[in-house]
Amino acid sequence: MSYDTIGRVAVLGAGNMGHGIAEVTAMAGYDVTMRDIEPELVEDGYEGIAWSLEKLEEKDRLEEPADEILDRIETTTDLEAAVADADLVVEAAPENLELKHDIFRDLERYADEDALLATNTSSLPITDVAEVVDAPERVLGLHFFNPPVKMDLVEVIYGAETSGAAAEAGYEWVESIDKTPIYVRKDVRGFVVNTIVGPFIGEPAWMVSEGDADVRQADAAMAHGRGYPMGPFELADLTGIDVGYHVRKEAGDDIPPIMEEKVQAEEFGKKTGKGFYGYEEGDGPDYEPGDGEGFDTLQVEARMINRAAYLVGEDVATPEAIDIGVRLGLGFPEGICRRADKIGLETVLETLETQLEETGDDRFEPHSHLRELVEEGKTGEDAGAGFHDYGGGEGGLDSYRYLNAEIEDGVLAVELDRPERMNALSADLLEEIDDLFSTVDTNEIRCATIEGTGDRAFSAGADITGFGSLEPTDAMDVTPAFETVNDFPRPVVAKIDGYCLGAGLELALACDLRLATKRSSFGAPEIGLGLIPGGGGTQRLLRVLGETRAKELVFRGNHIDAERAADWGLANRAVDRDEFDETVEAFVDDLRNGPPLGLEVAKKVMNRGEDASLEAALAMESQGFGLLIGTDDVREGTAAFAEDREPEFEGE
Repeated sequence: MSYDTIGRVAVLGAGNMGHGIAEVTAMAGYDVTMRDIEPELVEDGYEGIAWSLEKLEEKDRLEEPADEILDRIETTTDLEAAVADADLVVEAAPENLELKHDIFRDLERYADEDALLATNTSSLPITDVAEVVDAPERVLGLHFFNPPVKMDLVEVIYGAETSGAAAEAGYEWVESIDKTPIYVRKDVRGFVVNTIVGPFIGEPAWMVSEGDADVRQADAAMAHGRGYPMGPFELADLTGIDVGYHVRKEAGDDIPPIMEEKVQAEEFGKKTGKGFYGYEEGDGPDYEPGDGEGFDTLQVEARMINRAAYLVGEDVATPEAIDIGVRLGLGFPEGICRRADKIGLETVLETLETQLEETGDDRFEPHSHLRELVEEGKTGEDAGAGFHDYGGGEGGLDSYRYLNAEIEDGVLAVELDRPERMNALSADLLEEIDDLFSTVDTNEIRCATIEGTGDRAFSAGADITGFGSLEPTDAMDVTPAFETVNDFPRPVVAKIDGYCLGAGLELALACDLRLATKRSSFGAPEIGLGLIPGGGGTQRLLRVLGETRAKELVFRGNHIDAERAADWGLANRAVDRDEFDETVEAFVDDLRNGPPLGLEVAKKVMNRGEDASLEAALAMESQGFGLLIGTDDVREGTAAFAEDREPEFEGE
């Protein structure tokens, strides 16, 4: 059996998940057949795709016209016709095992014997779904997150009989549609993401039920104090209290009394107008940063970390996969394994053991893998190893958590790697930027580029989830990272595709050149929070734009598009996306092949000359000219000009 080539894909189900999967598949260039049991269901799904593509096209987020993508999508109510020539079938029917069994029995009859068969189930074991198929080795889970167009994560799940070839083919296909896959190598309930989120919601529910906290206190502490995208009770209301209740019940877990009470009262959350918060007669989640005082966040995080230890210890997933999963699937500010290593695994273990001794509740029983790590002295960052290996404190380009960096052909290429937060600049990410540009060996570098991962933003600003715990005096100094980039002795190019806002704009301003796609937008929205740009933005905007335009951008807090940014001089170029790479490469080629010493001196003189009198600036220019005149690079440049050839500068 070979899964080397996937050409046509069939998606069974035209609901929110089904038509979303069909849409991202067609966007990636595949021919897709979307099938459902009723013509109106298929029609609704197709219209949903058309509407979504139209919106994406308006935002310039498509690589080709929406009509061309729609042309690759066929619809039908005939299962046999849908799957007859499909290389991959993705079942996205409701979460009913009997229904899925009926579908997979039919797939056995109608699909090609070499077709890969996947289920998008979020709660049913893959092994159970595959039990009606004669060749269960070709069945796997491909768990997309809702909505598939916006969510980057896909869990690739092994059933008990899933072959390595099938899982690898599914993984590679997920990558081909520009999503991020993680392997779930054992068919455990909840897979990876839901295994971690269980105690995020469940433990605070126990703490409130036992009188140790209240709802707003828990939400404020976890969201504002620890930086999670929303509080656990707010999340439960959003996803449905009844959903979490039934998941726990099916797993045989004890139900926190407060959750039981809400389900009995049919107060399921936002969808019923009332849950832990009121939505029809109340203001919804109305907790404030100060409400979180006194809540034990470590008790909650220790339980999540313990579940991560279970996943790693039982060979379900790697720490890297878990961290990617919770960042992309849940929007966590950092991976739970990374957070564990930062807290210290000995502290986590002590917390669990103390709670176990005091309560006798086995939900606090530490997993053996957590104990083993602590016994081996692998207690986290300070020890040089924990869930992750920190190389005994020896850094390198591959040692960063929130940015990717590599040097190739003299170019230091840097990616801000927080796509789940639109590359928002957290304190940790800024520290890594500062460290990288402070310590990298510039002898092998001619220039640097900075860009954001994902397809939405260079950087959408500062990660404001940390503002609640920030002391005023901590925020008064200009962020060192911006100064370090500004002072880096090689030219730095900001590659901007998408949002470039707030602190993201301040980082771009610290770069020497700014190249943007036309779909990008620029802005300093801090005034809307009652703040001002705090990373040198006010002063660099003045110097780049002049007083009139800088004040307009800061005072109004509005976004401007890339073409206006280029007209104003904020961006060097604003080009169509299909011209962007070529434009960047042309700039980078000039910098990479230019004279390193000359570029370094030019940057230093121009940066320092901004703040000096004209007389002092001219003196600096003259000194720089004098320093360069006797270098080998100048002799090479002069000779190359005379010989009508391209110079080969060595930086000497």
